[in-house]
Amino acid sequence: MRHFLTLKDYTKEEILEILQLAHKIKKETKKGVFKDYMPKNTLGMIFEKSSTRTRVSFEVGIYQLGGVGLFLSSNDIQLGRGEPMSDTSRVVSSMVDMVMIRTFAQSKIEEFAKYSKVPVINGLTTEYHPVQLMADYMTIQEAGLDENLVVAYIGDGNNLAHSWLMLASKLGFELRIATPKGYEVDENILNDALEFAKESGAKISIGNDPKEACKDATVITTDTWVSMGQEEEKEQRLKDFDGYIVDDAMMNIGASNAKFLHCLPAYRGYEVSEDVIEGQDSLVFEEAENRLHAQKGVMVWLHNLRKKEQ
Repeated sequence: MRHFLTLKDYTKEEILEILQLAHKIKKETKKGVFKDYMPKNTLGMIFEKSSTRTRVSFEVGIYQLGGVGLFLSSNDIQLGRGEPMSDTSRVVSSMVDMVMIRTFAQSKIEEFAKYSKVPVINGLTTEYHPVQLMADYMTIQEAGLDENLVVAYIGDGNNLAHSWLMLASKLGFELRIATPKGYEVDENILNDALEFAKESGAKISIGNDPKEACKDATVITTDTWVSMGQEEEKEQRLKDFDGYIVDDAMMNIGASNAKFLHCLPAYRGYEVSEDVIEGQDSLVFEEAENRLHAQKGVMVWLHNLRKKEQ
């Protein structure tokens, strides 16, 4: 049984197949056509970390596919009272058809998947954010930027940067990551990406100069400098990330058709300027909507695969 825990586990062909399905379902949705791709299916949504986009997109998504979503915060279930992840997995997965988890360590979601009777989707962990990257690449495809794509990621070497590494190394496009010293990406994840890149032809570069990374890039993207759980580090991080704001000057270094992406929430004046996020080259809100459509593609793909295996 397949899960969706990280893009590391997927081939180029599978990623593109899921996205093709997502585009198809989105077109139907825009026409007011809602097919029961997952009739009467239940999606258990476990949140150890809160989120706007993740909850709304998954709950609306499963409903539009003909099913229902169950919101389960860590305060609502025994997991938040010390029940082992393995026990929670065996119980919850015996009652639902699919599970989405938004949690902290990747090891927690991997343990859940190990004991689960149904497909498990990673809604975000400290190490990876694969559903966000599916929405990002869907947005890139819609903008016609997937040919000769050059992505510059500016900021923290976090779960988003790690997922960009996986996507680029699988699909074979150029990715440049610029982080302040001390905030680089995980070395093991980088090494995995470099190995995958040998097969896909991806060009991956890591450095500390945001301007160098942005030069002639067709997509420039960033993330918050202070993620959930890092609030006590805020003042130090703001000092360390000085010069990494994506503003008009940074965007002008990119290609003439460069577009801006951000997974949100965005903190204007820190990692991105007001002019850029609200400007004509910003695809941020198209990207946010595509969380809904891309995740429907993931859910339907996993659902169809499971039906074939049964």
